[in-house]
Amino acid sequence: MGRFVGTVARGIRTPIVRQGDAIDAIVVDSVLKAAEAEGFAIRERDVVGITESVVARAQGNYASVDAIVTDLQAKFDGDSLGIVFPILSRNRYAILLKGMARSTKHIVLQLSYPADEVGNQLMAPELLEEHNVNPWTDHLTEDRFQALFGGNIHPFTGVDYVAYYRGLVEAEGASCTILFSNHPETVLEHTGNVLVCDIHTREQTKRRLNAAGAQTVHGLDEILAAPVNGSGYHPEYGLLGSNKATEETVKLFPRDCQPLVDSIQRRFKEKTGKAVEVLVYGDGAFKDPVGKIWELADPVVSPAFTSGLAGTPNEVKIKYLADNQFAGLTGDALQQAIANHIRAKKGDLVGAMEAQGTTPRRLTDLIGSLCDLMSGSGDKGTPVVHVQGYFDNFAEE
Repeated sequence: MGRFVGTVARGIRTPIVRQGDAIDAIVVDSVLKAAEAEGFAIRERDVVGITESVVARAQGNYASVDAIVTDLQAKFDGDSLGIVFPILSRNRYAILLKGMARSTKHIVLQLSYPADEVGNQLMAPELLEEHNVNPWTDHLTEDRFQALFGGNIHPFTGVDYVAYYRGLVEAEGASCTILFSNHPETVLEHTGNVLVCDIHTREQTKRRLNAAGAQTVHGLDEILAAPVNGSGYHPEYGLLGSNKATEETVKLFPRDCQPLVDSIQRRFKEKTGKAVEVLVYGDGAFKDPVGKIWELADPVVSPAFTSGLAGTPNEVKIKYLADNQFAGLTGDALQQAIANHIRAKKGDLVGAMEAQGTTPRRLTDLIGSLCDLMSGSGDKGTPVVHVQGYFDNFAEE
């Protein structure tokens, strides 16, 4: 075995990106400068990931609360608006809620429980059993919720989201009714106008509300799907994937990313002669075992990627081979047998016993999650990640 290192991921520091910057040139130049400074080479099938945040910033894909208000008022008539299944997040949702409250006179805010869609808990699940509450059948008013569970402080953020969201709504001059129910139809007891705020189950929620006789139903993906008075927008995801920028603006998910990743791939080929794969990534798809948070608050992990990142891994499980086909071998003979088996694998291994236990996920979800963990969301200053050796295997020297 001539090689002793497999996959390596590096966070790449870049200049601070501003609107109008040539993000494709910044990415390529930053990676090449890092390679020169740190003494690593760009190889065939390296992967370069760019966080969606800097792409959207370079595009200037921002919108104000007032633009959100204008679009909501164009889509909903009446003095009340139901909001179903928002996630619990200051960064992801608070500024959007400001716009919703500013657009109407009364907000009916329906929260799922015991946790939101991405795992932020309103209460510990064991408390449901203690109080004989069934989250699949029981619908709670705010008074009933408080009587049973009291104020609930999020363990990581230190925020009581029920009180926080009520405060945001009332600060905009709207009155607020808060409900706790996992059935979207519950909101229709209070209003026929409903804004669907769940992310990955939004189409099912819309269908259920329409079937139950809602007057008007739209999703966050339909708000700012087109520009409003020159605002940013996203034609497919609207406000989904947005983040707080200031107290009055949000940064939207980046749009038109495919030309960007293709351009970066071409630039690497021109400068290095190597075929580098490129993706834009947002939230990774993984779950925190302590906070119970499932990270994926973006509509997708990767909104755009080069063609070499399509598909899923096609790998065998080395430990399965060692314990089964080659159980009688040890040392160099075992290593050589496994390497030869890997070289000889053919076709799609889905369902094969020797592939059991390998991760059945798309490459972009796996690599995007790796990049998200590497770059983080704080002050590392590495919005670009260079991944090397991801497509290598045990048989390669």
